[in-house]
Amino acid sequence: MKIHGPSIVLIGMMGAGKSSVGRCLERRTGLTLLDTDEIVSSKFGMSIPEIFAKHGENKFREAEAKAVRAMAIPKKTIIVTGGGIVLQQENVELLRRMGVIVWLDGNEDTLFARASRRRNRPLLQTKNPRRTFSQIFDARRSLYADIADVRVDTSVLTDEEVSVAILSKLGKVNPGSRSPSPAT
Repeated sequence: MKIHGPSIVLIGMMGAGKSSVGRCLERRTGLTLLDTDEIVSSKFGMSIPEIFAKHGENKFREAEAKAVRAMAIPKKTIIVTGGGIVLQQENVELLRRMGVIVWLDGNEDTLFARASRRRNRPLLQTKNPRRTFSQIFDARRSLYADIADVRVDTSVLTDEEVSVAILSKLGKVNPGSRSPSPAT
């Protein structure tokens, strides 16, 4: 019995490179790219930080879940998700049905350094962004691990190298297994 659909679904923490790697995969494969953050942003007509500021995280998460439900497409696509997509079980089940789930992982310090370069991370707009990031990282890491079919450590790889590693690993995924295979 097939566990997942034809798409490539990227999950992981902010700073893991999901959007950049998604664009690399799009160029390499010619597949359509769908980004949940871009869909939600477009729906509201404002940036993600503006959505968080004006409507709050709960409203954003509701819109994010709605975007995932609307993505139930039969053709092979690259799906880039926001870091918190795994917080709702409904999202996880839908993503599993859509495609192979690829967890872009990395060491915490590297991911934080990348995420903090951009000032548009609403969850890091706190008195102590480093501690906040660490708490989010700790809370989500096991969620990513539980649903991933493939894991790629992005800590020391370029976006292009990550996309090549993903495409290489996709031929090695055992659809009956939910255990992520480590990057080589």
